[in-house]
Amino acid sequence: MARPRETEKARELAHRAVAILERRGLTLPAEQLARELGIKRPTLLYHFPTYRDLVATVLGDLLAEQGRFIEARVAPIAHPIDRIYARVRAIHAFHAGAEARLLFLTQAVAATAGSEVGALLRTASAFFDESRRDMVTRVERGIAEGIVHPCDAQALVGLVRAIIDGVTIQSVTSQDSVTPMHALLWERLLLPLKRTPPEPKKRRKVTS
Repeated sequence: MARPRETEKARELAHRAVAILERRGLTLPAEQLARELGIKRPTLLYHFPTYRDLVATVLGDLLAEQGRFIEARVAPIAHPIDRIYARVRAIHAFHAGAEARLLFLTQAVAATAGSEVGALLRTASAFFDESRRDMVTRVERGIAEGIVHPCDAQALVGLVRAIIDGVTIQSVTSQDSVTPMHALLWERLLLPLKRTPPEPKKRRKVTS
């Protein structure tokens, strides 16, 4: 079993290796990659037998870091619709300026995983299953409490997820600002779902 320090060194090696592969391409021979890392090829292959292992390690670290970043910004917010909007903005803030990194990693998974690509992508998606279930549950509870207009909570979360992914990918291919997209999402989709609960009826004073 690897000791914690050895594991940390291996993860650092994976991040350095993937940064090189992002610049040079996945066709770079392992011998050349090891040389640029300043190590021997057997050392590289001992820790990471395939490029798939390198990519999976770095993608896992990235998604875990993203999760911590987002939860820190969403946790203080109470209203379920406000929480969804905060999550959208936090995800795009986390990847701002580095969207190409995420795109490369997902493409590298597809290129290196072979028949296991589906399983790897499902594993990556599972990082956020709990947060998606939490969003759905909170929206449904908000509907029951009268602070969210009736809607299909599952469909709402799915649509927002699609918008998050689409805007992230678009940020790689264009220089368009995400700010007006966020504003439109808020003004036309999310804000109209917020509802002010009716005030409890005052009891009439009974006079004799």
